[in-house]
Amino acid sequence: VQLQASGGGLAQAGGSLRVSCAASGRTFSAYALGWFRQAPGKEREFVAAVSGSTSSTYYADSVKGRFTISRDNAKNTAYLQMNSLEPEDAAVYYCAASRFLPTYYYTPNRWGYWGQGTLVTVSS
Repeated sequence: VQLQASGGGLAQAGGSLRVSCAASGRTFSAYALGWFRQAPGKEREFVAAVSGSTSSTYYADSVKGRFTISRDNAKNTAYLQMNSLEPEDAAVYYCAASRFLPTYYYTPNRWGYWGQGTLVTVSS
């Protein structure tokens, strides 16, 4: 599966932004999808994930209640709606896919497919 992330940009603190991840492949609905982010000088960190089978969602504590991951299988696209943005949310956001939701889904190297990143900047 190939992934293409888009939708990054500049938002003010307290504002909202939505990033998208378009995927190729006929079995998109079966894949778990995840979002990770990486700020300059920091390691890539887990943000959110959604399973393929039940569309169960998982979030990092730092974004819980502010971010929402969703998927539209008809459009082969996953979304990350980001509300109440904070300067600490600024990073390059990457989407990832896996045939099954990894046991350690919060670990980047458990995901087999990656899109290019999209930059999110948050001004204070």
